[in-house]
Amino acid sequence: MKPHRLSVVHSLVVNYGLFKKMQIYRPYRASAYDMRRFHSAEYIEFLQRVTPHNIQEFTKSNDVVIAILELLKYHARVLYIDIDVHHGDGVQEAFYLTDRVMTVSFHNYGTDFFPGTGDMYEIGADCGKYYSVNVPLREGIDDHSYYHVFKPVVRYVVEFYQPTVIVMQCGADSLNNDRLGCFNLSIKGHGKCVKFVRNLNIPLLAVGGGGYTLRNVARCWTYETSLLLNEPISNGLPHNEYLEYFAPDFTLHPNVVTKRENANSKQYLKAITRHVYKNLKMIRHSPSVQMQDVPGDLFPGADDASSMMDQMDPDVRISQAEEDRTVEPPNEFYDGDTDQDKPDHPTAPA
Repeated sequence: MKPHRLSVVHSLVVNYGLFKKMQIYRPYRASAYDMRRFHSAEYIEFLQRVTPHNIQEFTKSNDVVIAILELLKYHARVLYIDIDVHHGDGVQEAFYLTDRVMTVSFHNYGTDFFPGTGDMYEIGADCGKYYSVNVPLREGIDDHSYYHVFKPVVRYVVEFYQPTVIVMQCGADSLNNDRLGCFNLSIKGHGKCVKFVRNLNIPLLAVGGGGYTLRNVARCWTYETSLLLNEPISNGLPHNEYLEYFAPDFTLHPNVVTKRENANSKQYLKAITRHVYKNLKMIRHSPSVQMQDVPGDLFPGADDASSMMDQMDPDVRISQAEEDRTVEPPNEFYDGDTDQDKPDHPTAPA
């Protein structure tokens, strides 16, 4: 989970010109108070002490939970879709007892595969019963088989749950040739799922996730950025400072070399789909939530920014500096690239 992955993704997005098609918002650096909305105080204290020498002592972070909690201020029903090769156990656990969030995870399942959870019979409990959906898949699943189960499951979930916003975790370790993954998805096949969710025309927050072959993570998330923007991009990569990472083909969609047999039969995938549909029928109606006034933002300066926005004339174009003031709080954090992150040889593995 090297942060350097994001520098390479950013470079491709910029050099394809995709940033010109979107609005850029600069998030403020989360405080300990923000993170304790879900994480324990002990975990936050550990992160404050962590170093490159002991980083292997912890496994996964659940930052997306905090984002969902924020969305629940504005939305009655949040749908979480996870296409990371690993089970979305942290998000499922966070919302296992509530009907405000439905979690749907497509993942490799097995007691010998981390984290060892995500059986199809994990369906939630108490008020959250039937609001956890798990699609446990076997090794080697390809584009056709994956989409064959992804499309109907998501369609059924949306039909029964009627979410008002979707959060999609686009983990790239479900791609073929990932160092830790065991699926045979191509970048186009992975992106087809993202495009399907985008075309539901429901407000969507797309986030990254796992991915341990850096060059393919960058390709995948750049391609999916173009799909979210509905902006076609070329297969030939534009010139960028990390171009040597993508040798020898220098393309967005490299050839997929299948190394694992697809262990997912049509009968198995149909059985999973039927099981999901049967459970969803137990949801008599989508949950009704009494919405309240949205609490104020936690970071300093927000009130000033909001006041400035209220006083602006909508017919007068504001300057870039004024616009930045509305999205960039004083404690913004940015860790720039360093030369030591770049490979020593043009064909060095990412």
